[in-house]
Amino acid sequence: MATFKDKLKQILPPALWQAASDTRYALNRAAQWPSATLHPWRRASIQHLGALKDIHHGQRCFIIGNGPSLKNTDLSRLKDEFTFGMNRIYLLFPELGFTTTYYLSVNSLVIEQCAADIRALPIPRFLSWRSHRLYGSPDAIFLHTTYSGPRFGRDARSRLWEGATVTYVALQLAFHMGFEQVILIGVDHNFSTQGKPNTTVVSQGDDPNHFHANYFGKGFRWQLPDLETSERAYRMARDSYQRAGRQVLDATVGGKLTVFPKVDYNSLF
Repeated sequence: MATFKDKLKQILPPALWQAASDTRYALNRAAQWPSATLHPWRRASIQHLGALKDIHHGQRCFIIGNGPSLKNTDLSRLKDEFTFGMNRIYLLFPELGFTTTYYLSVNSLVIEQCAADIRALPIPRFLSWRSHRLYGSPDAIFLHTTYSGPRFGRDARSRLWEGATVTYVALQLAFHMGFEQVILIGVDHNFSTQGKPNTTVVSQGDDPNHFHANYFGKGFRWQLPDLETSERAYRMARDSYQRAGRQVLDATVGGKLTVFPKVDYNSLF
């Protein structure tokens, strides 16, 4: 069933619709600015992010997605690598025997339902400022992430577009930290659960879309993926890295993403 927004978009001339969208975005951004800039937790985060700027200059890192392909990937090879883990990646930690270097989540539903788990992680945690009340503690580094205003942020102290996937935020954060080469794994870019993008649903059983059956297990609220927007974001990341003389590679086993150059995971070690 078409929403009021969908009907309005069909009625209005494209130029008028775009002008209305731009105005709404500007108003939303203005409303968010004071808290996302002046709040003590956010100010502390900006200082922390300043200390992390280019701290990994010239090094490589792995951004670990959460797709089923992780079950076919020898993650033990990453023990001594710089790694970003996202959302419920911590479900793997007991099996791995080590944690990722950094943790990142920007999805409000994940942060709300997993706040206690996230607070218990003994590694630097990056979270969306939008969800700081759901998290309820100043012990994270808060990022000013937004749903709108497509861009690639080279400095994580400023606004970061989410691009419909936490992986895109991780790519911006890795750029901020100075990583020269970023390697994606577990970014399957393929979901068996279908439906309108960004719709919130409640899981009815085991999760077939991630590496663990209980990742978004029965009763968990989550949002259906927007793969088209994600691909747009990934292309922006690819181009930004290339312009800076850096590189993003995709070592996902059997992944469906075609934006980044593919590389065999085992050849990297």
